[in-house]
Amino acid sequence: FNTGIIMTHSHRIVALFVLFSTVLPSYAQKLSPYTLGAVSTESLQNTVTLVQSELKNAGFELIGEYQPANDPNRWLIVVTSEELRNAVQSTGGLTGFALALRVGLTKENNQIAISYTTPAYWGNAYYQKKFEQVKDAYQKVDEKFKTAMNNCGTPKNEPFGSKKGLDENDLRSYKYMIGMPKFGDTIELKSFPTFEDAIKKIDHNISTSIENVQKVYEVSIPELKIKLYGFALSGTKGEEKFLPTIDIGNTKHTAFLPYEILVMNNEVHMLHGRYRIALSFPDLKMVTFTKIMSTPGDIKDLLSKVVE
Repeated sequence: FNTGIIMTHSHRIVALFVLFSTVLPSYAQKLSPYTLGAVSTESLQNTVTLVQSELKNAGFELIGEYQPANDPNRWLIVVTSEELRNAVQSTGGLTGFALALRVGLTKENNQIAISYTTPAYWGNAYYQKKFEQVKDAYQKVDEKFKTAMNNCGTPKNEPFGSKKGLDENDLRSYKYMIGMPKFGDTIELKSFPTFEDAIKKIDHNISTSIENVQKVYEVSIPELKIKLYGFALSGTKGEEKFLPTIDIGNTKHTAFLPYEILVMNNEVHMLHGRYRIALSFPDLKMVTFTKIMSTPGDIKDLLSKVVE
């Protein structure tokens, strides 16, 4: 009888150990900023055409594209979806930065690497604790990416951009180091009397051509008075200056770009460069960061032209 009790308790302990060993990893999951979705041996141009088609077939809306840093080996596609809009609709505010995700194509090692911004990584960073409210939507977005990538070449589904990765709690309170800005520490470029005034000014400036700043995409939720813009930054202080300095490994972080501004009510915000760049390159060494010390300010100066 006593032996039976001991065995029963032992079995319970083993069962509990197995249970927790299978449950805990999901809570401790490490996330990386990008996912290598597939590789292709086709030309960059042919691969771009195929990826565009498969993204549409998977349910994404293509809202913009361009050649980052004027690099002939790169191409960038920006997407949104019903799930991304609905998620922002349910939360509002600065989560408007999450209205778009990005797909990067880069010619590397005689093949085309097709990568995208890992939905859960950016979702946790931008929604923070509110991510639990939109987690299901982001799971659907992730499934759409995988569906698209399965038909774009040889599927890979490999996270990259951070060797150790960051867990959800790290991302929800992310900053590069003590004293550095967090997600909420945005830079307000300008405020206007109304949301409509802000949009009118920005659209007018875009239409008249701004030196070294070109619109890549826009996506909005008018009823929430939210509009997100993405811009290509050129010239001596733009992408051609800072991207080669920080994007030095493989697979390339092409999906880091373009840089965004968010119109929220009557205010125009940008994510601080020391947050946005660090979040995109979480393994960036301080010695490399110091090489682009002027870049956050340069980006601010370039994007300020949009609201002047």
